[in-house]
This record gives sequence, structure tokens and C-alpha cells, in this order.
Amino acid sequence: MKLDRYMSDSIENIVNKASLQKDDIVRLLKSETDEAQKIYKKAEQMKADNVGKKTFFRGLLEFSNICAKNCFYCGIRRENGNTVRYFMKDDEILEQVKYAIDNRFASVVLQSGERTDRKFIKRVSSLLEKIAYLVGNQEIGITLSMGEQSRETFEQWFRAGANRYLLRIEASNKALYKKLHPSDALHDYERRLQAIKMLQDMGYQTGTGVMIGLPFQTYEDLADDLLFMKNNDIDMAGMGPYIEHKDTPLYKYRHQLPSKRERFVLSMKMVAILRIMMKDINIAATTAMQTLDPVGREKALKVGANVIMPNLTPVKYRGGYLLYEDKPCLDEEVEECQSCLEARIAMAGDEIGYDELGTSRHYHQRMHRKN
Repeated sequence: MKLDRYMSDSIENIVNKASLQKDDIVRLLKSETDEAQKIYKKAEQMKADNVGKKTFFRGLLEFSNICAKNCFYCGIRRENGNTVRYFMKDDEILEQVKYAIDNRFASVVLQSGERTDRKFIKRVSSLLEKIAYLVGNQEIGITLSMGEQSRETFEQWFRAGANRYLLRIEASNKALYKKLHPSDALHDYERRLQAIKMLQDMGYQTGTGVMIGLPFQTYEDLADDLLFMKNNDIDMAGMGPYIEHKDTPLYKYRHQLPSKRERFVLSMKMVAILRIMMKDINIAATTAMQTLDPVGREKALKVGANVIMPNLTPVKYRGGYLLYEDKPCLDEEVEECQSCLEARIAMAGDEIGYDELGTSRHYHQRMHRKN
């Protein structure tokens, strides 16, 4: 009966509420095409009013695909013997960081498989110090995405120059999370939550995100994912459609998946609803959205996203960093990727925030409340 009442409520009434409840979000996620346009229009307005019609570049470097974890959905999982492993040389990484600086990105993302061994931790610390030396007095945003680490390691990397961290929860529903990961000490839901809290407490701009359209996932799960991000006061989000990979255990459930079109539309709604719920955070227009729709990233920018990540990974390594299949732009050189994204951003009606760190406005507010 309660759901019937919400289904009869107008989309305009829901998106204009001061605070969305779970039933509201489910109603928005289930909206038909014409109704969804009203959600997108509201999200576009919220973006313009709160973070501006501006998109920030984050130069993405996928510097290693060596991973200690064995997640059931991921193409670089430890037990995937069909993946050729690599670890970029420091000079190669620094060359691409310099490209980002020279091209006024002001921000880079260093991403790799998850490892916690001492050799890896030490090398990342050394790399951060080299980046600090390279940029000198110039301010630069450095985002790390390397999974769960100890407090000591997070602090070490923060001191070495990292100031942002993306740690995706992938699924906030604990039961669903367990279906996506092996039952062992390396894949613990509570530890991942603790790591997100640690990062926030240390002063990192902290991001998380989820996959959309997973096997076993419900509308209620997705609504809880959005509430999870709001309730955990995150500063930035990176989320997009789940895309299967043939060399993963989850691939056998591919026939249970929503269609690619349905997954894309759900992802659009998730981006838009999150912008309505969290008006001042940074939201990425993810590559996975372009995988399912040729202009997927532009569409995401139109409905609330304000960050896009040109891939700076050298072409010779990109084929090794396939978290999912059909990833676009694998053979596109860095300059081509940048030109393409500049055109996409212009098509979306945004300007590019060159020479701007693009710090999450929500982060400033969160740190002010903390102090």
C-alpha cells in the first residue's frame, strides 16, 4: 500500500523534496522514459546551481594490473591466468604525469590492482615523492585508487603527497557484497567500510562507488547504495554499469542481467539522483557508460556528473587493464583521447576546468564541520 502511494506521487513532487527517502528513490529508479527526463532536468539544474557547468579533467594512469584479490566480477582478479601482468616503470609514469601538468589537467589518478605487500607500499611512496619533486611548487590533485590499506600506509601516502582516495564499495548491501567476493580475509565487507572511514578521518577527499545492474541486485539495493553514499558523507563518487568479463566467475550469470540499454539507463538515473541528493560532491562520468552508449559520458555530464578521466596509460599497457570487456579507446593515444574528451565536454554544454584542482565542494564543507 505504501509503495502504491509513492507510485502515484508525481516525479516533480519527489525530486523537489528536501530529503529523499528509500521509497522515493525506488520510485525514481522505476520511472518511465518521459518521467526520467524530469529527473534529468532537475539534476542538470542542481549541477549548474551548486558546482557549475564545468567539468574537471583527472588524468588516469592504470600503472599496474597485478592484484592480490580475487573478486568474482573483475578481469584483473588474481586467478585470471589469461591476463598479462605489468607494472609501469617510474619514468613512464612520471612522463604521463608531466603530460597532465603540461596540458593543464591539475589532477591525476593513480590506479592499480590491490596489494598490501611492503615492496608495493614502498614503491608507491617513492613514486609520490618523485611526483612531488616533479611538480615543485605547483599545486596538483593526486587521487589514489589501490584498495584497502592499513592506517599506517594511508598516512604514509598522505604525507608523500596523495590527497584524494577512491575506494569503491561496489555493493553496499552486505549480502550482495558477499556474493561478489570470496569468503576469505582479503574480502571483508566491514574492513572496507572501516577503510573508508579511516580515509575521511585522515583528511583525504574520499570517494566511493558502486556497480549498477549486477546479478542479484534489486531497485531497493540501488536505493540503499545512494543512501549509503549520503549517510557516509562522501566527497566524490565513481559509479557505472556492471559489464561482464568472460574470465570471471560472475560471467555465468550473464543471462540474468538487465539488457545493456537497461543498465545504461539505470546508471543515468543513479548519477542524476545522486546529484539531487548530494548537490556539491564530485561525480565522475565513467568510461563504462561510454562502453554501453557511444555518447554515454556526455549524457552523464548532462545529468549531473562533473568529472571526466582522460586515460593517460600508454597504449601498450591498456589491453592488460580490462576490468570488464569492450572497454573503449584501447588503441587511442593520449593526445587523441584528450581531444576526443574536449569535444565530448563541449557537446555536453560544459567548459573544462583547466588549471583547477576541482576540489570537491562537499569536502570543504565536511572538513569545516569536522573542525
